[in-house]
Amino acid sequence: MKLRQFAFIATLMTAASIAGSGVPPTGPIPEGRPAGSVEIIDLNGLRNIEFGATEDELTRRGILRTSLDACGPVLAGHDTVSPVFVEDKLVLLWVGDPMRTPEGITAGSPVDQVWDRYPEVSRLRAPQGTHRLDGLLARSGDRAYLFLHDGRTVRKTIAGYADWARRLFDEGAGPC
Repeated sequence: MKLRQFAFIATLMTAASIAGSGVPPTGPIPEGRPAGSVEIIDLNGLRNIEFGATEDELTRRGILRTSLDACGPVLAGHDTVSPVFVEDKLVLLWVGDPMRTPEGITAGSPVDQVWDRYPEVSRLRAPQGTHRLDGLLARSGDRAYLFLHDGRTVRKTIAGYADWARRLFDEGAGPC
C-alpha cells in the first residue's frame, strides 16, 4: 500500500468532516455536462472506469492523468472523483456531487435514505476525539459503498472493494 495514498485519505476524511458541518456545495456545472445531469457510480465503478483496472491501462486510454495541482492521479472529465490505487489496481473511488449511486444516494442525501435504500448497511463509528465522520458501509459481495456522514446527511461517498473501504475507514486514510 502506498503511504501517500493513506495520507491523502486521512486528509480528505478530515476535510470532509470539517466541511460536513454546512450545506453541501453547489458550484458550477462541470464543462461539457448539461444542467441537471447526473453520473452514476455503481459497484463496478464509473462508465468506462472499472475497479481492478491498472494505472497503466487507464493512462493509456487517456482516462488517468497526473496533475501538478493534485496530490495524486486524477480522472479526466471527473473533477469530483479521486481514485485510490493499491499495487497498481484501482480499488476505490471517492466521489462527490453530482455522482449518485443507482439507488439515488449522493452527497447531501439524508442518512435515513441510506438506511431505506440499503437495509443491510453496517454502522461505523469514527473514533472519539477525531475530526473524522461516522460511516455507513453498504456491502454487496466483495464490493461496497462507504457513506461518510455527519449524523444527518451524507458528506462523501466512497465505492469499491469492501475490504479496502473498511480498511480506509478503520485506518482513517485517503487517496494520496
